[in-house]
Amino acid sequence: MQPRRDFLKTSAAGSAAVAATLWNARMSAAQEASNKPRIAAIGVGGSRGRYSQGGGIARRASKFGEMIAVCDVDDLHTAEFNKDFGDKLGMYRDYRDLLSKEKPDVVTIGTPDHWHVPIAIAALRAGSDVYCEKPLTLTIDEGKQICQVVKETGRVFQVGTQQRSQDNSRFLKAIAMVHSGRLGKNVNAYVAIGGAPTCEPIEGSAAPDDLDWNMWVGPAQAVEYSEKRRKEFRWFYQYSGGKMTDWGAHHIDIAQWALGHQDSGPVKISGTGTLPSIVPAEFDWAGLFKGDATLPPAFNTAVNFSIDLEYADGAKMSVNDVYKRESDNVDFGNGILLEGDAGRIFVNRGKLEGRPIDQLTEKDNQELDAIIIELCKGKQPGNHMGNFFDCREDGSLPISDVYTHHRTMTACHLCNIALMLKRDLNWDPKAERFVNDEAANALLSRESRPGFTA
Repeated sequence: MQPRRDFLKTSAAGSAAVAATLWNARMSAAQEASNKPRIAAIGVGGSRGRYSQGGGIARRASKFGEMIAVCDVDDLHTAEFNKDFGDKLGMYRDYRDLLSKEKPDVVTIGTPDHWHVPIAIAALRAGSDVYCEKPLTLTIDEGKQICQVVKETGRVFQVGTQQRSQDNSRFLKAIAMVHSGRLGKNVNAYVAIGGAPTCEPIEGSAAPDDLDWNMWVGPAQAVEYSEKRRKEFRWFYQYSGGKMTDWGAHHIDIAQWALGHQDSGPVKISGTGTLPSIVPAEFDWAGLFKGDATLPPAFNTAVNFSIDLEYADGAKMSVNDVYKRESDNVDFGNGILLEGDAGRIFVNRGKLEGRPIDQLTEKDNQELDAIIIELCKGKQPGNHMGNFFDCREDGSLPISDVYTHHRTMTACHLCNIALMLKRDLNWDPKAERFVNDEAANALLSRESRPGFTA
């Protein structure tokens, strides 16, 4: 039998070993927790409004770190989101208070479009890396501004154009088909993104007590509350750019990348379209951008359109609500047709098809997979949020970086400006200004209400 003194020594040693193991485990867990990025969500949507993409991206981001705070102008949204995290988050109505008090490592932004850049700039300057929903900008000059701030701060910035990552990589494969020469030369793009609705004039009312309507309107012109205005903000030029910036941020992005102009832009914009009849025929758009003119309280973005973008190398992109070409039985309402002198392919979120696709061999597909990795800057595609956090680790550019997205949004805004002014435009993609056209250059930026500037 083991003497009691020896037993106590052995027991004490064992207990010490166990204690040390437990202590090391706790320290390891604490160290791991401390290494997790602290995440704050700004704009999360919820049950009262239709728009909830912000909550979706924030929840996906939470898988890569620790969610610490939520901000939304609607108390119902913050409460619903906080509940998903055990009611342990800091809750805010004003993003400036959140950034000042919480100092998050990462911020997700899922607000209406007109708030994207002001909040993103504040987050970047506060030291946060940013994942922001598309479309990133309301104007072309906002794009220049956000690019400059990303350069100045050195932060990582991912835009939520998930077609660059997901959908089984079919969009990336379509780009790879063009870049590998499998469609031949002289490739052009034909894009359809759907039309936009109209509505009768909207009556204003008092805002709910648990909603900060003044903050929701933010940098835009002051206006009376309307739930329809809030839910359907995409169809108001005051807050967004209609289908041109909604779906254009996706499809124009892919088409311009395929054409090799993701770092530049068109030189000529021409075409036609229809704005809602409620918009005056000779409306003062420059006055709206300055805050001096107002539009009737109804949807005012383009209902239908057919705009041609021409590039310096001769490439063309056609942007339409619905694209039809009776000569060879082409008719589609959402997607991208890429056509060269050796063939054509069609791609949208549901399919990638065409004879050049059907003719691919196993070796061809392997070559295309290698090109896709190059398009993804050396990383594997498939997880847009994961790509953002991977790039935080190595400091590289995300798959949807702010610089190429700015060029995509510039193309979208150019289309809208052509529709507003109802004439052809000439654009200098290097100077990022219209050529000898001060009326068009007056629409590069917008005045913000006092107290809501970036």
